[in-house]
Amino acid sequence: MYICLVKKADIPYLDFEVDKLTNSIENAVSSEVFETLVTKIDSLDIGNFKKLEWVFNWQNELKDNSKLVF
Repeated sequence: MYICLVKKADIPYLDFEVDKLTNSIENAVSSEVFETLVTKIDSLDIGNFKKLEWVFNWQNELKDNSKLVF
């Protein structure tokens, strides 16, 4: 699976550590687990995303045929 990444200069510094990988989103403090759906996307899905909510360019990622975007 490919996780979308951006150039360091494009995003503010993020100060957190990934402590483990799970099949869902889990609150590390409370251990509360949130239902999580991971699905492959294509260019038709981009219209459902609000541009200001993301710090990377979905269209550029989808244009790169060496990647799968989820």
